[in-house]
Amino acid sequence: MGRCSCCCRCLELLCSVLLPPLGVCLRHGCCSMEFWISVLLTILGYLPGVLYAVYVICSVDPHRSHDPDDYVYVA
Repeated sequence: MGRCSCCCRCLELLCSVLLPPLGVCLRHGCCSMEFWISVLLTILGYLPGVLYAVYVICSVDPHRSHDPDDYVYVA
């Protein structure tokens, strides 16, 4: 992991604390399932939205295969 990717991850985490769907959108895009789950959880409660956004940014690889059931966890 280079310096740029570390700075990008820190920026995404900062955005996910301030506005959870924004951080997920920066990492996964606006049309992803992760983004819409983040929007729903943020509407239901701020804390669940933040927790999910941090989890998705730190654990789920956005360049996984196109099979939606096949997650590659990066940890």
